[in-house]
Amino acid sequence: MATYLVGDLQGCYDELQLLLEQVQFNPKQDKLYLVGDLVARGDKSLDCLRLVKSLGTSAQTVLGNHDLHLISTALGIKKIKPKDRVDEIFAAPDFAELIDWLRQQPLLVHDEKCDFVMTHAGISPDWDLATAKACAKEVENELQNGDYHYLISNMYDNQPDRWSTDLQGLARLRYSINAFTRMRFCYWDHRLDFDCKAPVDQAPQELTPWFNLNNPLFKTQNLVFGHWASLVDTPTPSNIYALDTGCVWGNRMTMLRWEDKQYFVQRAVKNYAE
Repeated sequence: MATYLVGDLQGCYDELQLLLEQVQFNPKQDKLYLVGDLVARGDKSLDCLRLVKSLGTSAQTVLGNHDLHLISTALGIKKIKPKDRVDEIFAAPDFAELIDWLRQQPLLVHDEKCDFVMTHAGISPDWDLATAKACAKEVENELQNGDYHYLISNMYDNQPDRWSTDLQGLARLRYSINAFTRMRFCYWDHRLDFDCKAPVDQAPQELTPWFNLNNPLFKTQNLVFGHWASLVDTPTPSNIYALDTGCVWGNRMTMLRWEDKQYFVQRAVKNYAE
């Protein structure tokens, strides 16, 4: 039995299949974890959704920002962007079933046996693990059981950009969604930045990667995330695993076998984002 973790798919189904063949993935024995953003930009988002869903308990994804955006377009809150290439999903006979399944996925997965925490973008520099898990659960409860239409309609905002235990209601939920699915850089005072997407060595001095900030969790817990394609080949602390290596941008898809920390890569078969 092996545990595999893979970076953002973004509709790059062929590369995922090649990786699964490379590691001889056996869904009866192995477990596949996905860091979110199953859809968008690549040309086989529908196949990605169907595959991960079909694997049942042999696979576990978290929600990424593109996954949430797909749900918002399915609800009619946002318009479909042509560059996202999701028309095939909307035309599929199992469209409603797939969207409902996606909405049930978590924002955070803590595998205590393997000793890692997986999110799409990261964990707020102001959270310990208990707070992160509680904030994830609050959002998940709304998406799965609450007034998810209202939440998704009102999640598109950059404020609040700093955590406070005084945050309540929509502001608290929005901060959590942004931290889990959109965060890359932060200001040194822990405010979230949503503008800079540059490589780390080209970022303004007032910004730093979220995992560089002073939070004991970032030094003691194995943290797995995706979302940040421009972080590719940038060194991270030994317990910080950044798995988005920009397959959809013509780079590569990366898979990590957790037990021995061996990486497997598959070059993109084409640049989908052109």
